[in-house]
Amino acid sequence: MKEIFDLINSMAPYLLLGFLLAGLMHAFVPQNLYRRYLGGNSFRSVLNAALLGIPLPLCSCGVIPTAMSLRKEGASKGATVSFLISTPQTGVDSIIATYSLIGLPFALLRPLAALVTSLFGGCLVNRFDDKDVCSTSCAAPSESVDGGVRVSFRQRLQSAFRYAFVEMMQDIGKWLLLGLVVAGLITVFVPDSFFALFADKPLLSMLLVLAFAVPMYLCATGSIPIAVALMLKGLSPGTALVLLMAGPAVNVASMLVISKVMGKKTLLFYLLSIVSGAIAFGLAIDYLLPREWFLTSLAHIHDCHAQGVSWFNLGCTLLMLLLLVNAFVLRYRKQDSCELPSDKNWVMMVKGMTCNHCKNNVEKAIMKVDGVEQVDINLADGRTVVTGSFDREAIKKSVEGIGFEVVEGD
Repeated sequence: MKEIFDLINSMAPYLLLGFLLAGLMHAFVPQNLYRRYLGGNSFRSVLNAALLGIPLPLCSCGVIPTAMSLRKEGASKGATVSFLISTPQTGVDSIIATYSLIGLPFALLRPLAALVTSLFGGCLVNRFDDKDVCSTSCAAPSESVDGGVRVSFRQRLQSAFRYAFVEMMQDIGKWLLLGLVVAGLITVFVPDSFFALFADKPLLSMLLVLAFAVPMYLCATGSIPIAVALMLKGLSPGTALVLLMAGPAVNVASMLVISKVMGKKTLLFYLLSIVSGAIAFGLAIDYLLPREWFLTSLAHIHDCHAQGVSWFNLGCTLLMLLLLVNAFVLRYRKQDSCELPSDKNWVMMVKGMTCNHCKNNVEKAIMKVDGVEQVDINLADGRTVVTGSFDREAIKKSVEGIGFEVVEGD
């Protein structure tokens, strides 16, 4: 438990700052900015998608419906893949947390690696898989972030705090805690001699990490303590970067959705870009850059343990834990469905939603269908109540078009 507490205590101030910056971006940056420059099978659209995706605090589950929405609104296939690769690898919150725990070199290399791999993947798709299965008729008109309604500074600030300390914590909180627990277990139970076997075989250690990281779900922030624990056990900095890149960018769920919505060829280029990019950057770190750049931060962790607990860090840790408890209570408490006449309600189950980004994208997809008046979604179990006079098949098609499954409820 001490190892887990020490990791949380080191990261808490930076995590809170990262969450706050992510909330401010969400509230004050117009959402149509992320849709405006992604059309056309050009290098510029791929570059724009990568640059727009890198600072966004979206995990690998939340980025899927967002990317599918961009695709339906006119983004090219290459730009969509670029967005899918760059966004989950980083985020303003994870970059700050990376700097806090494993130093400036890693904090700079993570977004650089995300940029290079996303450009490679997007250009591959534009060059070899540019068949457009989404006609221009399916592209939705651009919408402003406020839907034409004037929003005051105070309302935006409230939205920023709710997004940062409720919605984001609901989305990545459990994965962050899981990452911290796994890191603590590695530190306590895995003998140093195990990873010593791979000390002079960095490529083999990278392939081993990929075998575990690719199918699993790891968020960009939650992967940091695991990477630290592996480095403390003797794995190379390059191998740690492989985990930080591939873990958040790929998992079984995202692979299934990309295959279904964009095709197997696109999925192949997507995986090829991430895996080859992670190995290339990992080998470059281990063979071309001074190892001391990446080990200084580990010495700092040991020094912090020896110096004892900082009251400021402890206060941040307690605040973060209270915010996480509040977010989880709000997410899993029973929600009342709307009480309008039953003949105007349709109850269905939407499978595959794992975060508030998923929920928001499903709501937007349903609200675009003619005749829909209101949508109530319970994220905890996927129960969705749609109110109005509408075509049910149109709703199913709209939701499934962004990668989710619809099952009629009772």
